[in-house]
Amino acid sequence: MAKTVGKLTALKVARLAEPGMYPDGAGLYLQVTGSSQPRSDNDATRGLAKSWIYRFTLHGRSREMGLGSLNAISLADARMAAADCRSQRQEGVDPIEARKAEQARARLEAAKAVTFEYCADRYIAAHETSWRNAKHRAQWKSTLSTYVYPVFGSLPVGAVNTGLVVKVVEPLWGTKPETASRVRGRIESILDWAKVNGFREGENPARWKGHLGFVLPKRSKVKRVQAPPRFALR
Repeated sequence: MAKTVGKLTALKVARLAEPGMYPDGAGLYLQVTGSSQPRSDNDATRGLAKSWIYRFTLHGRSREMGLGSLNAISLADARMAAADCRSQRQEGVDPIEARKAEQARARLEAAKAVTFEYCADRYIAAHETSWRNAKHRAQWKSTLSTYVYPVFGSLPVGAVNTGLVVKVVEPLWGTKPETASRVRGRIESILDWAKVNGFREGENPARWKGHLGFVLPKRSKVKRVQAPPRFALR
């Protein structure tokens, strides 16, 4: 049977003024930390912080899970949260790991709204101070605006795939191989930045080695398109 719940009351919780762990039952505790010295004659608890802790054992391992501050979560809400945790534990699920997984899913869902252009702007803002050449800074913005944004600038950065990258780079590869190479490298850098910041997952579809190198010919093999010769009129 579960341990009795209800050792604490809202009034007792509000009045507790000594640091410590105060059990409510069934693994739920109120943790009081900080100084118990009053800051005024009328306030003995202002120097304290109070938060909810759920303690449990799973697979022989003792765990502690923070449920939130008393300022944000009432006694009743804390009991409900602890009850949810107990249900997960009875099913063999670690509530701490389950919460981490849910938070990761939430971050991924939020990242779906982050566009490639947004990430590009953030990347440039973070790095342009290290680019001493003003022309180089301008070229970054210009090439992205000209070649990349019309294709997938407004798409979620997590949706950028190999097909989209090739759609940008391939038309330039035979006519402007140097520009194409720079554009590809800039896309790769932005996508790496997006992954590090949690906006996308998986391999970088703009990487050359072991990926686009199998799709596009080497730059050294690409011949520049030359204008047709002009013939003088006789």
